Amino acid sequence: MGTATEYTGDDFYCDVALPDPSALDVLHEDEHTLAFRHTRPFWAVHVVVIPKKHISSLTAAGPADEVELSALLRTVQEVARGVEAEHGAAAVLTNLGRYQDSKHLHVHVHSGPRR
Repeated sequence: MGTATEYTGDDFYCDVALPDPSALDVLHEDEHTLAFRHTRPFWAVHVVVIPKKHISSLTAAGPADEVELSALLRTVQEVARGVEAEHGAAAVLTNLGRYQDSKHLHVHVHSGPRR
């Protein structure tokens, strides 16, 4: 499969991140979520938060995903608070449709200039 920087599939999180989180710079992990520094950061500070359960996108999530979505939001909030406290600002975003390179719900928490 190759390393994170060589990955060319459509679900990096199920294929690479979740099977081997020890290869990542993990900031938070619990039963439902994983947060780690982006492997190819776009911003000076760039963290990705994902549900461990495969959910293809925010708009694909449904009632059966309520536990995972709640856990995801709590983890995003925790990570964003830390980034904001340390750097004075944070942004939170998710991508949909053609904007979503990896077809697994993920939230970016970032701060600082683009790299």
